[in-house]
Amino acid sequence: MLPTEVQRILLLVGLAATGYLMLLAWNEDYLQGGPAESTYSPADEVSGQSGAADIPSDVSSDIPAVSPPQQGLSDVPDASLIGSRQGVSGAVTAAAQPERRQLVKVTTPKLQIWIDRVGGDIVEVQLPLFPVDIQRPDDPYQLLTQSNGRTYVAQSGLIGPDGLDGAASRPVYHSDADEYELGNRQEMVVNLRVEQDGLRVVKSYRFTRDDYLVSVDYRIENNSGYPIEASLFAQLKRDASEPEGGGSFSLGPQPYLGAALTTPESRYEKLDFDDLDDDGPFRLEVQGGWMAFLQHYFLSAWIAPPEETNTFYGQRRDDGLYVFGYTGPLKKVADGAVGEWSTRFYAGPKDQKSLEKIAPNLNLTVDYGFLWWIAQPLFTVLDWFYGVVGNWGFAIILLTLLVKAILYPLSAHSYKSMANMRRVGPQMKRLQERHADDRQKLSQEMMALYKKEKVNPLGGCLPMLLPMPIFIALYWVLFESVELRHAPFMLWINDLAAMDPFFILPLAMGASMFLQQSLSPAVGDPMQVRMMKMMPIMFTALFLFFPAGLVLYWLVNNVLSIAQQWYVIRRTEAAQAAKS
Repeated sequence: MLPTEVQRILLLVGLAATGYLMLLAWNEDYLQGGPAESTYSPADEVSGQSGAADIPSDVSSDIPAVSPPQQGLSDVPDASLIGSRQGVSGAVTAAAQPERRQLVKVTTPKLQIWIDRVGGDIVEVQLPLFPVDIQRPDDPYQLLTQSNGRTYVAQSGLIGPDGLDGAASRPVYHSDADEYELGNRQEMVVNLRVEQDGLRVVKSYRFTRDDYLVSVDYRIENNSGYPIEASLFAQLKRDASEPEGGGSFSLGPQPYLGAALTTPESRYEKLDFDDLDDDGPFRLEVQGGWMAFLQHYFLSAWIAPPEETNTFYGQRRDDGLYVFGYTGPLKKVADGAVGEWSTRFYAGPKDQKSLEKIAPNLNLTVDYGFLWWIAQPLFTVLDWFYGVVGNWGFAIILLTLLVKAILYPLSAHSYKSMANMRRVGPQMKRLQERHADDRQKLSQEMMALYKKEKVNPLGGCLPMLLPMPIFIALYWVLFESVELRHAPFMLWINDLAAMDPFFILPLAMGASMFLQQSLSPAVGDPMQVRMMKMMPIMFTALFLFFPAGLVLYWLVNNVLSIAQQWYVIRRTEAAQAAKS
């Protein structure tokens, strides 16, 4: 029969292996399941709803309906916020009413977009360069959609006294083709047209080959015999559901889901669902500006012309949907003249380099939290390292080496303090045995010992505290930077932004913490010592669900700390021995 100690060790090994296998099974069943497959086929014809509920009800218009009315809700501001003019006579003839609507599909290397001929709204956006899941590389991420009970669309139109878009109707546009593909061209324009009693209207979408930014332009040739006035609106309409692939289990901070804009008082102001639920509608006039809707890694945004003063708004509709957008100033077009309105629409990843070029402060939608002043330089250095080595995992290792080198002097001072604590360890133990029943006397004797030997018992805590702000900032860098989404490292790590599927890195990190703790002197009463011994286990359990890139950083940091700690302590002890 095996000795008792051997049996105990085998039992512990068996329990650890069983726990590890159970953790893998739980991860496979509950944490790795991807989002359900979408059954929506946007290129198909769908039964018609005109989308008439997307125009303000209080706008006075002399243009009658050009599409069947829908029983719905108005969801842009009333005419008082954009200006209006009464007494304009004349009517336009209604266009033929389609029984079914069709979508116009546009394909570029970076975008697949479906535009509804009714209103000319963008009702579907897919991102071919970003798979929805690492296990489904051929399925593009679906950013905007109007299917499967979800609503997230980008709407634009002309409202006001003579606007095409009314509270109960939307114009029905015609296009030359049902599908457009950019191919090898650098730029492509998709024109949607409608003619109404002397008004020749063209709504143009301009696509660029290597860009997620789309220009949206209106051009009206006014041959109606009277002047007209209209204002451009652009908005995002969305429900409050989690985005595709969202809502996964995580013990860390959650990504922001909601709208944001830039204002004269704040370069980056959040406007989420709760704000509108609790405080009511939001209204603000801004010179230029943008309105964006943010989610993990991606965003959509309407960017207003910088030279115009625009009214930005957000509100919750009675049907539970939310709208975020802006209206431009009212423009007058004389008879025989041409009127033009323009805006820009972005739908794609949170690429801060590209966003910074599009509009001021739009790059701030890459939200690094309250430690952004640390996170931003970290990302800049990390991105530079990636440009050198071509692998985000090795870039994280190089970043860890750099941070460790910068903090070396402070860490070395703390490790010297640890060495001194180890030196007085035997004397402390004798004091604890001598004054075991008198805690006050023990404290006095220990303080006297520290003073005599010139030892700082708190000096050894600094190595643990110094990396924490950097650790938190790096968490947000790895969590928010779309560049690291699905970024592989090596071997089994195929996504540094996701947790280790086999939990090898967290377990190695826990082992490194245990080894590092064994080099540190035990400070405090027995209860505190026992609590410190539990820290590696607690950190390991927490890090099981953290991004693999973050665990890699902490593991490398621990290994370097162990090496530095061993070197400094041995050197300090040798110097003390020589001095003695």
